[in-house]
Parts: sequence; structure tokens; C-alpha cells
Amino acid sequence: MKASQFFISTLKEAPADAEVVSHKLMMRAGLIKKLGAGIYSYMPMGLRVIRKVEAIVREEMNRAGAVECTMPVVQPAELWQETGRFEKMGPELLRIQDRHGRDFVIQPTSEEVVTDIARQELRSYKQLPRNLYQIQTKFRDERRPRFGLMRGREFIMKDAYSFDRDQAGAKASYQAMAQAYRRIFDRFGLRYRAVAADSGAIGGDLSEEFQVIAATGEDAIVYCPASDYAANMEKAEALAPAGPRPAAAAPMTRTPTPGKATCAEVAELLGVPLQTTVKSLVLATDETNEAGEIVKSQVWLLLLRGDHDMNEIKVSKVPGLDKGFRFATVTEIEAHFGAKPGYLGPIGLRKPVQVVADREVALMADWICGANEEDFHITGVNWGRDLPEPDAVADLRNVVAGDPSPDGKGVLAIERGIEVGHVFYLSTKYSKAMNATFLGEDGKPAFFEMGCYGIGITRLPAAAIEQNHDERGIIWPDAIAPFTVVICPIGMDRSEEVRAVAEKLHGELLASGIDVILDDRGERPGAMFADWELIGVPHRITIGDKGLKEGQVEYLHRRDAGATKVGVAEILAHVKERVAA
Repeated sequence: MKASQFFISTLKEAPADAEVVSHKLMMRAGLIKKLGAGIYSYMPMGLRVIRKVEAIVREEMNRAGAVECTMPVVQPAELWQETGRFEKMGPELLRIQDRHGRDFVIQPTSEEVVTDIARQELRSYKQLPRNLYQIQTKFRDERRPRFGLMRGREFIMKDAYSFDRDQAGAKASYQAMAQAYRRIFDRFGLRYRAVAADSGAIGGDLSEEFQVIAATGEDAIVYCPASDYAANMEKAEALAPAGPRPAAAAPMTRTPTPGKATCAEVAELLGVPLQTTVKSLVLATDETNEAGEIVKSQVWLLLLRGDHDMNEIKVSKVPGLDKGFRFATVTEIEAHFGAKPGYLGPIGLRKPVQVVADREVALMADWICGANEEDFHITGVNWGRDLPEPDAVADLRNVVAGDPSPDGKGVLAIERGIEVGHVFYLSTKYSKAMNATFLGEDGKPAFFEMGCYGIGITRLPAAAIEQNHDERGIIWPDAIAPFTVVICPIGMDRSEEVRAVAEKLHGELLASGIDVILDDRGERPGAMFADWELIGVPHRITIGDKGLKEGQVEYLHRRDAGATKVGVAEILAHVKERVAA
């Protein structure tokens, strides 16, 4: 490829609405162009990256036994109504009507369509297992699209769906996909972690997210440096501290804390560690009648150590809270506690509540909590002596760095990540909803056991940039760079020798199967170098009259501090060696 035949459109400054590094650099490097909120054109330079991502994904999916198909972007609403997602997905699901007033959706994913295919085409256990995948445009009507391709409304995703006859087969299909994903992300050349993720309402432990490590990532990744343990924050277990509970050593005392409504403020006032305080979080659950009217509410008091944060996913698994909960209203709080938030505690309640203590709190002694009276807290509180044992004890909190690893092999650390892939065991969630069955060996109908597996094709380049950039621009891994090598001839329009060497090397690299671009635009060296540093091509060869007089050209990797002089006769072998490395 020659630059004069390609489309290069770089900017010196990023648009004002570009917030994160990847958005700024993708716009400046001419990879994408904004059309509307969360909607972008993939420009030729960016499309080359996307196609390379797709090629790796496609090769490894095919290698794992998945079969490619393409499902429509526009899908009949009837399928989504079968599963209930036409209503449940809310405003993120873009709904449209055709000229006849029939309802359709713009697909955000394709579980319904692929399940419809399976129930029509896969009639016998002899046709199983089966895995269908597509690389296709999706649309999710994000409330606040931002960060360029990181959280856009229109995007490209690879979504795959496995169908099996039983749980054992589904788990084998899941593991095959999990291993394929590891091969895919290894080939991308990015630092990533596969982390255990929460399986939501479906249950089970078969759910993993693939997170690209980046300081700007939205997700917190929990891992143990001394082992293979890794999980997202929602899934990571906070182990109970080693028991037994210490004996009470202090009297329970009503203590003035004027104007101190947070655990941190109380700890500072009293000169005690924050870890000795207990925060009170008040939730409520509702029972409704057939008309959806609330007929009964139950108030719950969750107790966490003052320096810990509640994990809503974990709370949603507590029996009694697993059907849904909300934060209690001020009216409900005052009716049960007789005080406003900031001074709440489990002692001296006006009405009974369900008390759930975090594992840590359940083993604390001489702790501090609100007195249910404004400007007062109670110190020296102890279970058994001053109040009954909690109604339930559960893991309610986010882990923190330094907590013991659940696998017992060290302590936990936390880093930031960007989710770019997810593998998920669905069980029979969709096959039951859509009555998708096959005939088993016994001749009886059985529901398909399913899995789903996604990779954000257009999100991945943005994540790669968040991980790989400097003050000059993008630094692509070779595998997904728009071009692997750029040849920068200086004064090519004035020197026949420079032109000849540049074009000969360009041809030799192409013949060697290396993706190379020759910058024949006639730009000044400074502007030419700045463009390619911004675009992030990994390998650069500079050819000039001065070097050629000494029989040399310059080679520079995008990460190198300085260029290396290489003989003209050796440059081809040198570049091939660096690319192979």
C-alpha cells in the first residue's frame, strides 16, 4: 500500500467532546469520525484495525468448532416478546415499526433469533453439540453514550451461542469457548485477565469476563499475585475473618457525637480506628398484589464495617433480598429507628427489622454504631451482651486490597480493567421461554442447554489504545495495527536513489507477507513522523540520501527511545526478525 492511494486524515487537536485517551487518539489519528451521539463511521485506517481483530476472532472461533452465520440487525418483536425481553430491556432496546405498524427491534444481541433457528433446525440429539456465531452490528440505546467506541450506541460484536443436550455437554462447550478466548486475547498482544464473574439470576459459577488491563478502566479487577485467582468486584468473595469473636472488654456507652453523621467523622472525633465503627444501611422489600400494588413492606438493616462498601450483587443473593430490594424511604427509616440517616443502629428500635451482618461485623467486639438519636452514637457494643445475634450473616461487601485470597494462596490486589469479552452458561433460560426442544435418546423432548459468548470487536481497539499509548499517540501491538511497517522516505520526490530503495524494500516486505505502507506523500520529515507516531504503526524505516551515502537506513520501533542504523542489505532481514519477535 502507498500512502498517496490510501486515506490519511490526522488532526492536531482532539474534538472538545472527546474525554478519554482512546477517544481522543482515535479521532486525531483518523480512525473514526463522529456521525451522531454514540454513532461513528469507521474510517479506512480504523477499519483495517477492526478487520484484523475480526480475522483473529474468526480464525479461533472456527478452530474451536463454531460455525459462522449472520442474523438480521432488524428482528421481529414477537421473538423478544416470547422471552419477555421486549418489555424488560427497557429504553436500551430500540423499537421500530414498519409501514404496516408491525413491531421490530434493532438487535442488541441475538439470543432470541438463534434459539428460533435451533428450534426449527436442530431436531435430534444427534445434531448436537452445535455452536453458531456471527460478527455483526448491534445497537443499544445508551442513556449517555460516551468515551467514543468504549460506550457507543452502534457497535460491532462477535456473539456465539452453543446448544447441547445436557449440562455436561454445555459445560464442555463453555470450556472450549473459554480456551478459545484465551487464544484470541493472547494473539491480540494485550495484557488481560480472565476473571470470574457473577452469573446473575441464572446462578452457577460458569461466567467469565475478559478484561484488558488499563488504568482508565471502568471495572475493578480483583486478583491474587501469588496464584491464578481473579474475579470482578461483584464476584470476589470477602472471607470471614479468623475466629473466634473477641470477648467484650468495654462497657456500652451512649456517647455525644454532635454533627458527626459519618463513620469517618465519628472515628476522628473519638480518636479511634475507622475499622471499629459499624455503618447501618436500611433496605426494604415489597410484597405486591396482582395489580402490582404494594400490600406489605419489610425493612432490613445491613451492618458493615465503617471502612467497607456494600456490594449490591452480593446483597441480592441474601435470602429474602433475592427477589428484589430498594433503599428504604426517610419515612420508613424514621418509623423504625426514630432518627434520620447518619445516626442509625441496631439498638433501641421502634419497630422490628431484619438484621443482616457482614461476616466481618459478626465477629467484631466493642464496636461503635448510631444511637438512633441525632448527635449520639453508642460505643462498646457487643453481640449477645447488648443485642441479639443478627438474623443472618453474609458476605455483603466489596473486597479491598490486602484481604486474604479465597484460594488461600496469598492476599488480594486490585487493578482497573475494560471488559471486552464475556463467556456465559445460559442453561435453559431461552430454550424454555421459547419452547425450543430436541428429541433425546429416549425419544422425549428436552430443552437445549445453551451458552453465549461475546467479544466487543469495536470496543477492543479502544481498550488496546487505553493500554498502549504515550504523549505522541497510539502504540499498536503488531497483530492489530492498521499497518505493521511504515517506510518513510525523506525527499523521495527529489532523490531517485531514495525512491528506488524505498520502492524495492516496499515490494520485498509485501512479498514477505508483511503489511507495509510506503509514505510517498512528499511530507516534510517532522510532519510525516508525527503522523505515524500518532497513528501508532509499530515499525518505522526511514530512508534518506545522507544515510544511503553510508549504505544505511534507520529502523525505529514505536516503543524505542532512539533509531538504529541498519545496512541497506540487512534491513529486510532485520525488520522480519523484529516483526517475528
